[in-house]
Amino acid sequence: MIEQIVSIERMEEAINIFGSFDENMRLIEKELDVHVVDREDQLKISGEPEPVMCAAKVIQGLIDLSARGEAINEQIIRYLIQLVQSGNEDKIQTLAADVLCVTAKGKPVKAKTVGQKKYLDAIQNNTITLGVGPAGTGKTYLAVAAAVSAFRAKEVNRIILTRPAVEAGERLGFLPGDLQSKVDPYLRPLYDALFEMLGAESYAKYVERGNIEVAPLAYMRGRTLDDSFIILDEAQNTSREQMKMFLTRLGFGSKIVITGDITQIDLPGDKVSGLKEAMRVLRGVEGIEICRLTDSDVVRHVIVQRIIKAYEDDENKRKAKRSHEKT
Repeated sequence: MIEQIVSIERMEEAINIFGSFDENMRLIEKELDVHVVDREDQLKISGEPEPVMCAAKVIQGLIDLSARGEAINEQIIRYLIQLVQSGNEDKIQTLAADVLCVTAKGKPVKAKTVGQKKYLDAIQNNTITLGVGPAGTGKTYLAVAAAVSAFRAKEVNRIILTRPAVEAGERLGFLPGDLQSKVDPYLRPLYDALFEMLGAESYAKYVERGNIEVAPLAYMRGRTLDDSFIILDEAQNTSREQMKMFLTRLGFGSKIVITGDITQIDLPGDKVSGLKEAMRVLRGVEGIEICRLTDSDVVRHVIVQRIIKAYEDDENKRKAKRSHEKT
């Protein structure tokens, strides 16, 4: 058993770090098997040497983030523990990133993980960015925020969001209304993100002016899209031909972000995913970056990370079993 002291200079930081009813410290104690005692302007951490050192680094990281205006919550604490345990505590400073965009309700949007920061940097620095990763990593949300930021800064004149309606299949014909109303349910996540960033009133105004367009992928054929920020969501469900068609819509002054999760392909078994092929074909092409997000970048409830990890482990076991059966 050893003890280590971490000093806290400001009371506001202590309140932010401890959380309501000391819930943040209790989480650190539970996850790292240490004991934390508050003594005025100091925290005394006791336990086995390695967990104590880890807890000290996590708490110091929380102090640094709090001093830079970050609100401390369970997601941040769990992520810092992951970084420290993997020897990447030097990356904690990158988490207090610049605000990308402010929502209609005044909420700042910024990267919450190292992977998300790399993703936003890739969008900023490249003409085409492929953001690939599991559910909950903020692929679509951050892409829409980047689009709204570019639109507000007058870097582009239009925001175009599109998505394949593959999930609907033949069921589209059984839905009431015209074609637009039939595909609207599949575009709902894009609407939701835009509503949050702009507010329903501003969104409707920009749609009426033609500054914002949300449409199924089929509507992109035959067009050249200049001065636009274009987002293709759920790209794992595009075919090879659809992906090539979409990529060649790029016009002058435009930027493309393609998002998808290659573990959730809804195409028929004999169809090649346009996203998977694009990742292979476009690797190394200048002006194009492929950004891979992982379960560590999930910013939803912690159980989402556990679900993703469980499915990954199961898939790896199945692959190992098939490989063993072949030999």
